[in-house]
Amino acid sequence: MALVAPPVQGDGMTIEAFLFILVAILGTAKLLGELAERIGQPAVLGELIAGVVLGRSLLGIVDPDEEVIHLLAGVGVIVLLFEIGLETDIKRLLKVGAASSVVAVVGVAAPFLLGYLTVSAMGLQTLPAIVIGAALTATSVGITARVLSDLGRLQEPESQIVLGAAVIDDVVGLIILAVVAQLVAGTEVTAGSVAVTTLLAFGFLGVTLLVGRIAVPPLFRWLDTLGRSSTLGTMALLLAFVTAYLADAAGSALIVGAFAAGLILGPTPQAESIQRGVVSLGQFFVPIFFVSVGAAVEVQSFLRPGVLLMGLTLIAVAIVGKVVAGYAPVWFRGKKIVIGVGMVPRGEVGLIFAQMGLASGVLDAGGYSALTLMVLVTTFIAPPLLKALFPKRAPAGPSPGGMAEMTTEA
Repeated sequence: MALVAPPVQGDGMTIEAFLFILVAILGTAKLLGELAERIGQPAVLGELIAGVVLGRSLLGIVDPDEEVIHLLAGVGVIVLLFEIGLETDIKRLLKVGAASSVVAVVGVAAPFLLGYLTVSAMGLQTLPAIVIGAALTATSVGITARVLSDLGRLQEPESQIVLGAAVIDDVVGLIILAVVAQLVAGTEVTAGSVAVTTLLAFGFLGVTLLVGRIAVPPLFRWLDTLGRSSTLGTMALLLAFVTAYLADAAGSALIVGAFAAGLILGPTPQAESIQRGVVSLGQFFVPIFFVSVGAAVEVQSFLRPGVLLMGLTLIAVAIVGKVVAGYAPVWFRGKKIVIGVGMVPRGEVGLIFAQMGLASGVLDAGGYSALTLMVLVTTFIAPPLLKALFPKRAPAGPSPGGMAEMTTEA
């Protein structure tokens, strides 16, 4: 029998029930996240497992369909992508070397095509196949960067290529997500509709960055003269929420707007102060998103042969697609397998695709569980494989938080 939270009153949740659920989410996510890091895995893996434990399959404490949980998780995604934008150096996006660009392009195209064709052959219709293929394009730069930093290998040529390609993948992944979001909303799947949505997403991002780079820095310089860091943090979040809203209103995706706000503020002198506040806020909201994602997994569905087969197939396709990308820059003489493995973990962006597919009804519980299994496995296997391929040595590069200062020409 599932363990349940205190009862609700009428059609709403009581404050007692809400606090009970929050304590369960944050406490379990923090505990399992710490345990994951103790064994050399990213904290997000522990947070996902926390969701599975607390969700409908086991304890039944967290219902991801509950409106308040859904809203908090949505804020968590916006904060997460805003934070990623703050940590991304847009100049590096424009100056990465040819090897990074080739790896990024192949690292998006190969997994998408392999995933789409594979699940189509398994009987899925066009739209679910597109969502699954899109989910396979993601790369979690945070996970790979953390491992390379711990190994003292951030300055290696292979690492430079991986980090540059992963940053490009993040941006392309956000654009693909905006396209897919339009498709699942009912737009006809045609080359023309995809082209229009893609141009709209690129156009919004470009206009926002252009206008924001002119208007936002002077505003935050003035705010900085007031001497209150809390005001900077509040206004930064306000900017993220406004750009997310405008992105949605323009037909793009909320997270594209949040990411754009981070890119605008990233180069400003106030970015470090803003980032401290965002990280603190993210410690509350972001785990709620990952726990809600894990809570939507139906463990029992893994026992169904079709779901397990699809999950294992997606894992194989996800790994092969990224490893192939590592070998794409044929002129590079380093360890291409390291590049491929470094691109394997799907992390948070893959989960966002999966959650969007489930929430829109495009994916059923089986397809969602298969995708989540793929994200879990690729996130889990990449750190130990990188450690095996790159022996540890004394750290020589900056921490992941200082990645933006690196040069990634390769």
